[in-house]
Amino acid sequence: MKWKLALRILIAIIAVSKASPILEDIYEQKDLEFVLVDLLNHAERYHDITCVAVICDAIYFNVFDGAFFKRIDLIVPFVMIVVEEYEDLLSPNFDTLEALREARRDGCNMYIILLANGLQAARLLKFGDRHRVLDTRAKYIILHDYRLFHSDLHYLWKRIVNVIFLKHHRKIGSVAKSRAWFDLSTVPFPNPIKGVFVPRRVDLWKSGKFHYNTVPFADKTSNLNDEVLHVVYLDHVPSVVVVNSNETGQIGGVEIEIINTLSEKMNFRPKLYQPMNVELHKWGQKQPNGSFSGLLGEMVNGRADLALGNLQYTPYHLELIDLSIPYTSQCWTFLTPEALTDNSWKTLLLPFKLYMWIAVVLVLLITGTIFYGLARYQTYLHGLKRQEENEKADSKPVGLYLFGEIINSILYTYGMLLVVSLPKLPTGWSIRFLTGWYWLYCILLVVSYRASMTAILANPAPRVTIDTLVELAASKLTCGGWGIETKNFFQDSLDDIGQKISDRFEISNDPNIAADKVAQGTFAYYDNKNFLKYIIVRRQNGFIMETIDNTTNLTSISTKNNNERNLHIMSDCVVNIPISIGFHKNSPLKPLTDIYITRIVEVGLVEKWLNDAMYTIKTLETNEEEIKALMNLKKLYGAFIALAIGYFLSVMCLIGELAHWNCVVKKDPNYDKYALHKYYEKINKKQ
Repeated sequence: MKWKLALRILIAIIAVSKASPILEDIYEQKDLEFVLVDLLNHAERYHDITCVAVICDAIYFNVFDGAFFKRIDLIVPFVMIVVEEYEDLLSPNFDTLEALREARRDGCNMYIILLANGLQAARLLKFGDRHRVLDTRAKYIILHDYRLFHSDLHYLWKRIVNVIFLKHHRKIGSVAKSRAWFDLSTVPFPNPIKGVFVPRRVDLWKSGKFHYNTVPFADKTSNLNDEVLHVVYLDHVPSVVVVNSNETGQIGGVEIEIINTLSEKMNFRPKLYQPMNVELHKWGQKQPNGSFSGLLGEMVNGRADLALGNLQYTPYHLELIDLSIPYTSQCWTFLTPEALTDNSWKTLLLPFKLYMWIAVVLVLLITGTIFYGLARYQTYLHGLKRQEENEKADSKPVGLYLFGEIINSILYTYGMLLVVSLPKLPTGWSIRFLTGWYWLYCILLVVSYRASMTAILANPAPRVTIDTLVELAASKLTCGGWGIETKNFFQDSLDDIGQKISDRFEISNDPNIAADKVAQGTFAYYDNKNFLKYIIVRRQNGFIMETIDNTTNLTSISTKNNNERNLHIMSDCVVNIPISIGFHKNSPLKPLTDIYITRIVEVGLVEKWLNDAMYTIKTLETNEEEIKALMNLKKLYGAFIALAIGYFLSVMCLIGELAHWNCVVKKDPNYDKYALHKYYEKINKKQ
């Protein structure tokens, strides 16, 4: 632990033999050391200082001697970084860079930058901001230098706002009692810098004390004094919803509600605007010249303070801008085409599954055989009784002819299954009991069959849908989504399914064109589930509105709807992505905004606003099942197919009977068309 503490206290100290004679009057009176001690002790009373990083050169190194550390009340690690006067801090050497990174990793929330060369300090701040080596939201104590306030550096003072500039004023030589004093100033945040940087005075330090005794690092973001903040937005449901009515646009959505709440709590006025050519560039991408277009371009170039547009919490966005803590998590998946399964031709078979049909046929054959066996047994008993009572030879038991032959027995058993009553009640209590119980079986079976068929005819036809990434990869559909980053997401996937998707992934920047391709059954579009639902509803109601407004195109629109596939949102999520609000890089507004967004999420406002944003879309959804539950001719194809099979078999039997009559019966030597009864008597005798 001792060596670790020593590493924090001194990481990169370049040996200095003797302090430079420059500003030796400050060294003699220790004024700079005293003002730093007072500032640190004053800040310690109002703020939680966890670590202090000191960046100085050889000129100011001797300020931090042993007496300095004895005077301060802070008991925190100090990271000392001493740089050479000639070192270019826009590209620091390895030791300096590692020391800066160590200070950032240790959580240093205060930086003391004492560099005699103002250009060197400016280049250090530019490097630290660009590569996030310095914590721009920390507290800074910097020597006042007009070169820090050049117009090219104004963007830094929109990010580094907790800063104190120390401007030394020498004592007046002609006045005996005059002493050196320091002017403490800061950036005029939240007021924008207009052309010339004019620092705002915080306090004066003279004679070992502060004149106004104000808080040196007051919070500047809790009250922005009704300042105007530029907010760039992109219309993307449900984050931002733009409703155009009577040539006026009303902007709503979850993120708009969040911004309105933040503006009330932090006292600022949001000025909403869209980037140039937003329909073409949308979120924006890196251009060949290195700049960015679209929404990201507005943020990277510093023209906007906040960004709204369903920004995903990804490393790509975090590299370019700052993101708030996620306020929600969205399911990102694919919009795929549906395929109807035309099984209307087998409507008669659909009420029962295969094994049920096998059971029905087996019961039919077994019961018919039992009826035949019982009928034969009853005929045998009747013959014995007839012999005992000497009845006439031609008397037969009533009703046994129904089951006297195996074919007739099967047919009448099948007739009872169709709820067709028997023409005669058969003789014999065994057959009568079996008939009664078989009737109960037939009633239960037929009622089940009718109920199942009613449900099949009433419900819409089953659809073939793609609901998993495996099914999508196995299909022949081309996949697509917005931007090259979406494609890179699948290309960087570690599983084979993601790689298969990336191989046929196309960049599609227009969701309307993508929806047309999906409806044609050749494409799958990637976006968040709420936006995909919005695309489906807008497409459905767009056709309806077009039909109403353009009566001449009614036929063509209806034909187009009939030929296109229905759109289906894949039920499985490819990934659940956190969604955040964007800030410009190293924005000072992020810490307090994160606190308010956390409270907004905890009280359930985000969920309520999400339901409000999706309410109109849900109300415009058409209930396709109610429309498709109507009976139509297509659903009765099975009945006509059964009738056609009956016609076909009947015609085949008729042709067979005619062929047998002409080829067999007529050619028999015993055939006599004038005495057919004799012919059939001879045939029966032979049998």
